[in-house]
Amino acid sequence: MKKINKVKTGWKLPPLPLPVCILGAHVNGKPNFNTIIWFNMLHDNPPLIGVAMSKKHYTNPGVKENRSFSINIPTSDMVVVTDYCGLHSGSKVDKAKEFELFYGDLGTAPMIEECSVNIECKLVNIKEFKNTDFLIGEIVEIYSDEKYVKNKEPDVNSFDSFICLMPHGPYRKIGDYLAEAYEVGTSYKPKK
Repeated sequence: MKKINKVKTGWKLPPLPLPVCILGAHVNGKPNFNTIIWFNMLHDNPPLIGVAMSKKHYTNPGVKENRSFSINIPTSDMVVVTDYCGLHSGSKVDKAKEFELFYGDLGTAPMIEECSVNIECKLVNIKEFKNTDFLIGEIVEIYSDEKYVKNKEPDVNSFDSFICLMPHGPYRKIGDYLAEAYEVGTSYKPKK
């Protein structure tokens, strides 16, 4: 087997491909949105999602006050407006006017109609770090465009989302089919 040379990089953040979302919340009685790439599923029963946001973001107090937020998964044709939402503070611009909005049962988690999937969450916990709030939300409901649903299941092959390569980009469209998860490994023959 050929030896692979590894080097210490000194990097502070790893080059990770991360999904992109637009987080929605009511702030000062109005809908606001913020682009987030540090979010992930945490648990399945109850279904919990975690979001890391800088404490300086305008959106954080609204999430804490209303105890709710939404995760909106943009399609690749929304990359410009998605980036815009991350570059500008809701304290200075009204980002809600860029979208058609709807609400679910909570009434305080604004969701974006143009996004492929919308996840309505109630805030259940906050873990505070020096400069970051880690928000933990329980999923109340998931909404999807009909075209992304097949036989009552998500039709993931038709999704058109994108990722951000950490630490500084770029955005990349999710690519080609590779293999079936939880199945392809069954054919692997371990080394002896």
